[in-house]
This record gives sequence, C-alpha cells and structure tokens, in this order.
Amino acid sequence: MLQRRVALVTGGGLGIGRGIAWALAEKGVHVAVCGRRQELLQQTVNHIRDHGGQAMGMTADVTNRDDIERLVAAVVDEWGQIDILVNNAGVSGRTPMDEPGETRWLNILQVNLTGSYLCSKFVLPHMKGPAYGRIINLSSVLGRFGVPGYAAYCTAKHGIIGFTKALALEVADRGITVNAVCPTWVDTDMARQGIEDTAAVLGTSAEDFRARAIAAVPIQRMAEVDEVAALTVFLCQSEAAAVTGQAINVCGGATAGSGG
Repeated sequence: MLQRRVALVTGGGLGIGRGIAWALAEKGVHVAVCGRRQELLQQTVNHIRDHGGQAMGMTADVTNRDDIERLVAAVVDEWGQIDILVNNAGVSGRTPMDEPGETRWLNILQVNLTGSYLCSKFVLPHMKGPAYGRIINLSSVLGRFGVPGYAAYCTAKHGIIGFTKALALEVADRGITVNAVCPTWVDTDMARQGIEDTAAVLGTSAEDFRARAIAAVPIQRMAEVDEVAALTVFLCQSEAAAVTGQAINVCGGATAGSGG
C-alpha cells in the first residue's frame, strides 16, 4: 500500500516528473515536487490538490547542496519523513567535441549525476521504514548506447545506471530499493527540443527527424509519460520489494538488439 507514503519528485514541474507526481498522488502518496520554475510546480501541485491529494512544491537547484538541504528539511517538517525519492531532474543537449568551452558538458553532468547524488544523500537519513524506502533514478536508452554529439548526456545516463547499482547494494540491508528507469523518446518538451536541435545539425526539418526517430523504435511510436509513470509507481509498491539494482527499459524495443 502506498497510502500516506511521502515522495519527493525532482523536476516535477513538467514532462515525466509531472506525470510521475500525478501517478503517485493517485495512489494516495503525499507528493513534494521541486524544480526551477514555481509556476510549473504550482500547476502540478494544483492538479493533485484538485483531485483530493496532498502536495507541495518548492523551487530548488538540484546541483546546489544548500537548496537540497532546505528542500528536504521542508518536506520532513511537513510530513515527518520521506519514503520515496524520484531523481528525475535532468537536462540534455548536444556536446560535440569541437564545441568551444565546457559549460554545457559540466551542466549536463552536474544536473543529471551530481543532482541525483545530492538528493539521495540528503533524503536517505529520512527514509525511516520500517524496511521500506524507494529511490528511482531516471536514466535513458542513452544510458544503454551512444549517440554521436551527445557525449555528455550519454555519459550522465550511463553514470546513473552505475550509481543505481552501487547505491542499491549500499542500502539493501535497510530494506531500501534503488532502481533506474530508461525511457526511449517520450513526447515531452525535452524530447521536442532534442528533435529540433538534432534536425538543425542534420539540415532537415524537425518533422522529418521526428519521423526518422520514431521509425527507429520497433513499436513505431514514442513512449508515453503515463507508461514511464506506471513503471515508477510499480517499483514503489510492496510487490517490487525484491527488485533492486536494476535498470529497466521503457524503450519500445529500441535496446533489444543492443545488449542493453
């Protein structure tokens, strides 16, 4: 039963994070969301409250230690503990090796990797059980294989899988599970931006590249936010207590031939 569990979902203002927050709230979970834009967070919170759920939203930069300490303290002050952490906050973007400067490279690694580390570090002391706790890290199919021009994002998402496996073993004796979810293209703002950026580099239209990207997915469509959210909710339930240290693909068959 997830009723009255407490969850913190990073990047919960839109896209996959918002979908996960809504799905958890439907199961009776008290949900805190964080992100950088208060107006988007408030939309997530309002939807949950309008449907009878409990929710709060706070702006926070997941790469900032002080922000995370403040965020976690606020959630614990409100609800006493944190049972579920969804490390969803992430950024993408092209980082070709001939790009001048390292700003984008560093930002992608810091948000995706360091952000997940810091949130896990400060949430774990407040996972009180008994014999229960769930950390779900959002990786990607780009954590399974490489894509030219996206070295930073591929590195970060491969790193999330390594982080997941190591942390799962570190906290297993507390009854806490740690898993990663690896989606293919999901119809979100981030995916749309990625399609536009790649199309521009290839000298084609966004519509043409989107069609080519979908054609490369065996099920011939993008994944839906609800499908990623449903897997995340399952991993939070008692029936998934023996599932830990795993990276589970929601890829429409895209990784079936890659060994990932």
